[in-house]
Amino acid sequence: MCLPHTNNMDSKIQGAGPGGGALLQRQAGGVPLEPFIHQVGGHTSMMRYDDHTVCKPLISREQRFYESLPPEMKEFTPEYKGVVLVCFEGDSDGYINLVAYPHVESNMEGGAMEHEERDPQEREQPRRKHSRRSLHRCSSSSEHREERADRKEAHDNDPPDNLTELKSPRIDTKIYSEVPFQMLDWNSGITSEKISHNPWSLRCHKQQLSRMRSESKDRKLFKFLLLENVVHHFSYPCILDLKMGTRQHGDDASEEKAARQMKKCEQSTSATLGVRVCGMQVYQPSTGHYLCRNKYYGRGLSSDGFRQALYQYLHNGRCLRQDLFEPILNKLRRLKEVLEKQASYRFYSSSLLIIYEGKLEIHHQPTAVKCGEDR
Repeated sequence: MCLPHTNNMDSKIQGAGPGGGALLQRQAGGVPLEPFIHQVGGHTSMMRYDDHTVCKPLISREQRFYESLPPEMKEFTPEYKGVVLVCFEGDSDGYINLVAYPHVESNMEGGAMEHEERDPQEREQPRRKHSRRSLHRCSSSSEHREERADRKEAHDNDPPDNLTELKSPRIDTKIYSEVPFQMLDWNSGITSEKISHNPWSLRCHKQQLSRMRSESKDRKLFKFLLLENVVHHFSYPCILDLKMGTRQHGDDASEEKAARQMKKCEQSTSATLGVRVCGMQVYQPSTGHYLCRNKYYGRGLSSDGFRQALYQYLHNGRCLRQDLFEPILNKLRRLKEVLEKQASYRFYSSSLLIIYEGKLEIHHQPTAVKCGEDR
């Protein structure tokens, strides 16, 4: 959902601003993709298609959601822009890139190989009988992969190394930003080495490349969704990704998967508050870098810790952005009104993304931006 930019506020899903990467150079008929450096959560890699568009592996249920979305809800979701076909291609320097091509039905008729990233429940879990169709944001990685990620948490939370093990002959991530990112240890206050991307974005990109390469053969095609880049107009996007609801599994989840999800909720603020932090980045003008959090941090928060996380999200290192309180609350009230007017709605494991501009315009500060004192 989007708040008026005059309030330095936004609230939808993902995107990239001026710091979101270099301009893409179109190859013959295709668009080279870059990792989206402002990705703070999620399982699959969000890719930058152009300044106004991002893409992600297609999940049929998610596609149906965007295609059947009630008109009054569209202001709260990114614009759906269709489907592209993505494949690996080598360039003149020997690098292997992900390149997107227009999705035309005739492409499928010439024997080209197609791959569609399916829902994890469709791919690995038997469905329950008499399952009902529900609307929710689907992860494109399985719960088994998520459990493996949990076991490797200490390793994966560090800035990932380059993709040496994936290079064939070479894979270049080609992602960078003029504004460095740092992971922050809440308990010790120690920050990681400054890097040129949100650590979570490269983690997701590395895993996505590994999955695609393991499933692909020569020139095999993957379907990706094209979505609006909702932070393209932000210079320094401050992003909070919240997992909503006390229930994270759909009706068609297996009993094993449902039990895992229920346990995850019970051990986090999902059970006590109905929401938990899945990712965050906050621009710090005093130091000129972003402070970042990931989903593992969010899972370990108590109710008081969640409140502290909200405080940190709205604090830029100098002051608390009290000017954002009312715009955020007004937008949430509007979303609630729209949902309550629907004949029915069911969202499992859905996310609410809140974004605001971290850059303070000096000549606007006395009226547009009023910083409150720390309390």
